[in-house]
Amino acid sequence: MTPRADSSQGPEPSGLGDRMLMWAEQAVYAVAAVTLFAGAAALLVETVVAYVDDLSDGILAASTELLSVLLLVFVFVELLGAVRTTIRERRLIAEPFLLVGIIASIKGIVVVAGAERPIDAGFAEFRDGMVEIGVLAGVVLILSVAALLLRRKERDPTEEQSDDLEAA
Repeated sequence: MTPRADSSQGPEPSGLGDRMLMWAEQAVYAVAAVTLFAGAAALLVETVVAYVDDLSDGILAASTELLSVLLLVFVFVELLGAVRTTIRERRLIAEPFLLVGIIASIKGIVVVAGAERPIDAGFAEFRDGMVEIGVLAGVVLILSVAALLLRRKERDPTEEQSDDLEAA
């Protein structure tokens, strides 16, 4: 916002509106952060209780379910970090959302790979599971490359400077 030459009339209406919208945006982010924290905490408590109960079904099944839910907790925590960064820097950062996509894809792989299938399920069900794992692995690869390129771009300020010099 640029200062007005005649400050006796107070701030410009658009300036006040802008500040009010900025406050509202920060409030929404704060509510989202609290909700994500509460969700992650509730999932952790429920996971511990469910794990103890599921041990009677076998440690492999209980551990697979535990890992699946813990990866969901990681998604909540990464989103919470993204919201915190957005509040602090007042701009949207892409990298945490890429990490959420990677974690969610890995969670999908764990769920598909750990799913119990009857022995007589047949080749078609096996093939479908393998295709799903392959697609999710491809998503992990693509999101990882995107995160790597994003980090390189943020670390290489000379590219931005050379673009600015060419534009001038």
